[in-house]
Amino acid sequence: MATHEIIIAGFGGQGVLTAGQLLAYAGLAEKKHVSWFPAYGPEQRGGTANCSVVLSDRPVSSPVVSEPTAVVAMNQPSVDRFEPLVRAGGALVVNTSLARRKSPRQDLTVVEVPATEIAGELGNLRVANLVAVGALLAATGAVRPESVLEALKKLLGPGKAALLPLNRKALERGLAIGRRLLAAAET
Repeated sequence: MATHEIIIAGFGGQGVLTAGQLLAYAGLAEKKHVSWFPAYGPEQRGGTANCSVVLSDRPVSSPVVSEPTAVVAMNQPSVDRFEPLVRAGGALVVNTSLARRKSPRQDLTVVEVPATEIAGELGNLRVANLVAVGALLAATGAVRPESVLEALKKLLGPGKAALLPLNRKALERGLAIGRRLLAAAET
């Protein structure tokens, strides 16, 4: 397995930190070495938020990610800030519902997914993060989707178990769109 160094970024309230936690917990379930490092502005909801997640078969020496292998950008300011940092050959997942600019980089796998729009179609904007995580998994294979769903069960707990089907649909939609876009790019 390769080491995946991932940054997930957006506005507070978009589930950016939760998405990072899910990846970290999924990595732990798969017996990977993991770090999760959150960062957010003083406003939290509505302010900027991002987190770094490292998933590896080797011990993680630092939680700081300065040259990520993948970025999930949930809005335009996040694309502007983190796109230049993605290392060549990496992946950039862009929520095109809130970020319209096309990436000029030819050395990346770019997955453009309207995560917020899809979440709205599913009936809850709060699952846009799971749509984006699905697209990320399609692009990177960092962890198995089943591991993310198991992590979600633990994170939600029994009191919010009713939210699992919706979150599963969101993850599956992101995976399907990501796979379809990647297959189309190969042809």
